[in-house]
Amino acid sequence: MSKKIAIPTDGEVLDAHFGRAAGFTVFEIEGKQVRKVELLSATGLQHQHEGLAEMFKRNGVDVLVCGGIGGGMINGLKEVGLAVITGASGNVADVAQAFASGILVSTGSVCQEHDHDHQHQH
Repeated sequence: MSKKIAIPTDGEVLDAHFGRAAGFTVFEIEGKQVRKVELLSATGLQHQHEGLAEMFKRNGVDVLVCGGIGGGMINGLKEVGLAVITGASGNVADVAQAFASGILVSTGSVCQEHDHDHQHQH
């Protein structure tokens, strides 16, 4: 069974700050095979939990692989059934291959400062 993963992208490199990513590269994973599917634009959706989650669901994404991400965004993604892997870095194609090979392990890393900032923006 295939899975679609999305990786926040800055050129060909994983964008370490999920909430500011301008785009997400989507890969289809079939066994240990990786196929690049498309690039999703996140223009206008930066730091919008519901908008980003809906975009991923609409495009059939199952898993988000990222570097840094806030706890609120993780919760928003999980609420719509998406899995989240944190702590990844490097070239997006290499990250996708590491996921497909089963060697990419989530660090459970959450960007605490983002939760703090959002609590004070009323």
